[in-house]
Amino acid sequence: MKLIEPILADAPAIAALRRDLHAHPELCFHEDRTSDLIAQTLTDWGIPVHRGLGKTGVVGILKGRDGPRTLGLRADIDALPITEHNNFPHASKHPGKMHACGHDGHTAMLLSAAKHLSKHRDFEGTLYLVFQPAEEGGGGAREMIKDGLFEKFPMEAMFGVHNWPGMAAGQFALKTGPVFASSNEFKITIKGKGAHGAMPHLGNDPVIVATHLVQAFQTIITRNKRPIDAGVISVTMIHAGEATNVIPESCEMQGTVRTFTLETLDLIEQRMRTITEATGQAFEVSCDFHFHRNYPPTINHARETEFARQVVTDMVGAANVQDFEPTMGAEDFSYYLQKVPGCYFLIGNGDGSHREGGHGLGPCMLHNPSYDFNDDLIPLGGSMWVRLVESWFKQDR
Repeated sequence: MKLIEPILADAPAIAALRRDLHAHPELCFHEDRTSDLIAQTLTDWGIPVHRGLGKTGVVGILKGRDGPRTLGLRADIDALPITEHNNFPHASKHPGKMHACGHDGHTAMLLSAAKHLSKHRDFEGTLYLVFQPAEEGGGGAREMIKDGLFEKFPMEAMFGVHNWPGMAAGQFALKTGPVFASSNEFKITIKGKGAHGAMPHLGNDPVIVATHLVQAFQTIITRNKRPIDAGVISVTMIHAGEATNVIPESCEMQGTVRTFTLETLDLIEQRMRTITEATGQAFEVSCDFHFHRNYPPTINHARETEFARQVVTDMVGAANVQDFEPTMGAEDFSYYLQKVPGCYFLIGNGDGSHREGGHGLGPCMLHNPSYDFNDDLIPLGGSMWVRLVESWFKQDR
């Protein structure tokens, strides 16, 4: 494993910063202390910053030798609305808020690289360090783009990395094409006619309609969509009724849809709407259908993915570079990849054995109240970002 010695030497100080961020988590678009700390740290290292994109975003502008080339690296900075179960010294000081996805670690790895690059500007061009708010459901990437990210800071490409529990520390995973799914929500309100449960013929039962819709939606997956196109429809909530002997007047259904392509998403939304409307007509009830698209699928570009693969392979060896098995989880890095080429990939976070005494019960998985980022990744991730930057600006375009 080829780590950069100054980055390795700085790792304890960066880890302390990471733990400070972990102890003071902030939710989407409220990362005020976090962005203050990032901005001040970059400024102390002689890196100019631009603030305010996406409300609390920070962009560091790191110039090497004169040159027209540009590159963007992204770290997300927000926490989750989770109550932490760990009680080690750097556990969250704010009940109901927790860095349960490792964004504190992503920030630390990018800061580690920024510190080294601020001293050793061995590249020709400009590097943009994008510290993005509100990845966890707020669409911070989308909001930074709306606020002019790429107009103010044109980038030839953009890269991002996410830690991955269960994959060994020291390993990476990459893949060209779709790696994270689109994230979408639906809500259906069915209005029928209430009645006594012993006299159902006097009412018009919305619960019966809901049960038909749950089953009918799965025919979209098995009979409308091509079998080779991935897609998931999950009805996750059905709310109706207040008494065991009363047929309710209305029923509400909610759930999620995930796909790896917008074409498949278009098909699923259209078929769900048609089935809902037609089923309502068949049962003589009204069905109000709402479909909300959150994040688009995250689709890596081929050239940039193979470039990143070569960088990490040179660092850790081919045996420690895996193929990224796509997940139906979602990631708003997808918005960047719709605008510029790039790659979003994984760095192994280990099996949880790195956690200190006082960690909570349960696995060290993402979005788990017993999670903690593996600080051993800081020198690895920092060195990886430096190697990627140096290699990017050396290549012919």
